[in-house]
Amino acid sequence: MIRHIVAWHFKDNFTDEEKTSLGQKIKEELEALKSVIPGIVSLEVITELLDTSTHDVVLCSLHEDEEALKAYQTHPEHIRVGGFIKSVTANRVCVDFKQKSVGQ
Repeated sequence: MIRHIVAWHFKDNFTDEEKTSLGQKIKEELEALKSVIPGIVSLEVITELLDTSTHDVVLCSLHEDEEALKAYQTHPEHIRVGGFIKSVTANRVCVDFKQKSVGQ
């Protein structure tokens, strides 16, 4: 299993209300990919983060293997959603790692 974690920070020009709305759209768009792209074991987008967080939106997904992660990253629907996310975020942090079991 491969764990894929991504965090984004919104561009500074958005109001708090706009950030809330954009976060919900990102959540809906990314979570819909689970039913479209094979190899995704789980996928969750977190938009309600604690004040101690340095980013605004976090994606935490689990993929069957590295090939499934590559297929996810190159899938046309993922690329479409990624284009939207890039248009509203200022930066992206990504961490991928092998996870021995789902419970870890």
